[in-house]
Amino acid sequence: METDSGQENIGTLVVLGATGDLTSRLLLPGLGRLLTEQPDRRITLIGADLPALDDDRWTRTVREAFDTVEATGAAVEHALAHTGYLVTDASSPEDLRRLLGAADGIPALYFALPPAVTARAVHALHQVPLPEGTMLALEKPFGVDRESAAQLNRRITALVPEDQIFRVDHFLGKSTVLNVLGLRFTNRLFEPLWNRDHIESVEIVYDEELGLENRAGYYDRAGALVDMIQSHLLQVMALVTMDAPVSIEAADLRAVKAETLRAVRPWAGDPVRAGRRARYTAGTVDGRRLPSYADEDGVDPARGTETLAEVTLEAATWRWAGVPFVLRSGKALDRARREVAITFRDVPRVPAGLDGRIEPTVLRLCLGPDGMVLELNVNGPGDPFVADRARLETRFGAGRLNPYGEVLHGVLGRDPTLSIRAEGAEHAWRVVDEIRAAWRTGRVPLEEYPAGSAGPPTWRSTHPRD
Repeated sequence: METDSGQENIGTLVVLGATGDLTSRLLLPGLGRLLTEQPDRRITLIGADLPALDDDRWTRTVREAFDTVEATGAAVEHALAHTGYLVTDASSPEDLRRLLGAADGIPALYFALPPAVTARAVHALHQVPLPEGTMLALEKPFGVDRESAAQLNRRITALVPEDQIFRVDHFLGKSTVLNVLGLRFTNRLFEPLWNRDHIESVEIVYDEELGLENRAGYYDRAGALVDMIQSHLLQVMALVTMDAPVSIEAADLRAVKAETLRAVRPWAGDPVRAGRRARYTAGTVDGRRLPSYADEDGVDPARGTETLAEVTLEAATWRWAGVPFVLRSGKALDRARREVAITFRDVPRVPAGLDGRIEPTVLRLCLGPDGMVLELNVNGPGDPFVADRARLETRFGAGRLNPYGEVLHGVLGRDPTLSIRAEGAEHAWRVVDEIRAAWRTGRVPLEEYPAGSAGPPTWRSTHPRD
């Protein structure tokens, strides 16, 4: 099979960290959806991890994951018939050499591993000859800070060219996130207003009702700031704030996004005032009793890991200077709120005699379920001189592929459009490192909120314009 670029397709997908939660819950179902939509694709699947597992048990794991998305068809059956598992130490050159030797055709290595293990695996790969065309897909977070991300970038680009590196952000595979491009750049209604002259503020929020859900091994070392804001929400901010690319081809789109992230900084240049953090205490969420985060299994309370983070940022560009962007994500909250909320400025004057509920226009891009809501003022249903609020709403509907299906479509098709470029990953860490450095000084307290609440009672939804 050939790609559009004329290059040979990937023959084998190798999953490092195959027994982890990410693989069974997200990666394999994504592969199942992709293979269902592309019945002519032929792929060999190799799972690799430290726990002992025989081929039959691994095949059952793959089949069960495929069943969760009702994966069917010739490509699915071929993958199930051509899958196997190898006990592998990802930091061992000998194990990696054996693993690559088992691959059929050009391999794609998917690092479904914690950042520290990924770094060790990349180091080991420098002692292993890689087949020409090998793709490397690295799961977020990419490094643990800007310095480690830069070091990892140097090491992986010494292994393969940049266009064979896929820095994964499955958030970019969400239909709403991708629809930001179409909404902005195909509608004259929005783009002329998409700037500081007409937009008052932007909130990018991903709040969850879920608590830790047995993810302490990863989450307690990351926290909400890294897990969601650094890894995902900053990428969404880049799509909202960037200028129009020449095309949506990978090179053009990724270059514009990276340049956009270079301009992001803490609000007013003050990382102390720009960030807030908190963690949940015991409480009830949707009828479920949750323990305090500090009492969850696997949590080290001394780390002071936050489960709710909010940062106010600015894009220091001609288009956006002075507009606050509030990025927020938290766990164990009273409701799930997942949206980009764009609030337009007030009208300069309301004519005398027109009364009622007159508020700024708000455009909401919903991140789950995917859709769009436009809130605006209209004449009231009774007295036409009393304004009321109206909502124009549409649902985008789920794409044929789920987010990880989109990611794997890019990896296996050698299309890095949804991948983060090297400098883009480093710019995102730069912003977060400034915020975390301020937190480490103790000048930003770790507040608390009961599970099932809206967050600390002292918090407002946004910072004041000052």
